[in-house]
Amino acid sequence: MSHFSQIKTQILSLEPLQKALTDLGVSWKSGESPLRGYRGETTTAEVVIQQDNGYDVGFKWNGANYELVADMQYWQQPWTVESFLNKVSQGYAVQSVMAESQNQGFALAEQTQQADGSVRLVLQRWHG
Repeated sequence: MSHFSQIKTQILSLEPLQKALTDLGVSWKSGESPLRGYRGETTTAEVVIQQDNGYDVGFKWNGANYELVADMQYWQQPWTVESFLNKVSQGYAVQSVMAESQNQGFALAEQTQQADGSVRLVLQRWHG
């Protein structure tokens, strides 16, 4: 019986996910890698976050989106699972908006964290 839990996300692209994790200060490995679990059990994930306790957290492509995969009993991140997913999802959204904005010729003029936790982006584009 697998001890891994899988939590669905709305994360569709790998690069913004990786940038969001980096922005949070989370160390991760890229490329399909083994994700360590209970009693030496492994599964594979495209992004693996190694924990000091020997049990990993990762993001695995399910064919439609990336799922958070971990043995929740051994969760060892500085945030709760829910808070971690909220932070990653917010960072992913910011990175996705930034990438699409750059594709359309916009540049970031200002980025601020609001008191309510939201992120305010000010983008600009010069017409020549």
